[in-house]
Amino acid sequence: MRMTKPLAAVITAFAAAGLAACAAIPPEPQATATPPDGDGPMVAFYGDSYTLGTGATGADARWSTIISADRGWREVNPSVNGLGFINNRSVFGDGDLPSIIIDAAPDVVIVTMGLNDNFAYERRPDERDRIREQIGIDLNRLRDGLPDARIVVVEPFWYTDARPDSVQIIIDWVREGAEAIGADYIAGASRYIEGRPELMAADGLHPNDDGYAVIAERLDVEFAALGL
Repeated sequence: MRMTKPLAAVITAFAAAGLAACAAIPPEPQATATPPDGDGPMVAFYGDSYTLGTGATGADARWSTIISADRGWREVNPSVNGLGFINNRSVFGDGDLPSIIIDAAPDVVIVTMGLNDNFAYERRPDERDRIREQIGIDLNRLRDGLPDARIVVVEPFWYTDARPDSVQIIIDWVREGAEAIGADYIAGASRYIEGRPELMAADGLHPNDDGYAVIAERLDVEFAALGL
């Protein structure tokens, strides 16, 4: 069912929801990611709650872990609730997620960031250019720090049928950043769970196990098309 609220009200509602979701959650990773043992390729995920698996009944139900288990990947997933390229972020450089991922020296990096920057876009209009700039900075750091790694950038996820203008703007910036570093880009992810409330957890913000299974199924097809 599509929402009929005026767009301004929708923006206020989702911004408040995003802030509530971030409450009492550490905005930065508290430890380095430890690469798992094994012989498969090491794949690192740079993401927010939708890649951390918030709303799932356990880590094994999140899409990144489903795909990693099926493909024999060694998953490194230091994703953080509420994190954006600038949203809910205080560390830029040593100690942030890009540096943790670079230190892990993965074979593949999958970037799924951008959803939470819609909240920053609405709250801080005078700093909107910073989102675009930081997208480029982060992606270039990953490319420079991991010159031999395959980098795959996924269109930012989204969680409501209502789509403020910022959603497409940030999607375009992320795609632009991916193209600038020669990364693979997967389009369409913002609509994977659109119009399907049965795929959402009780908080109304994150997917449930079925929602993550749908995301895993869709991305598995995309990764296969890229030869991963």
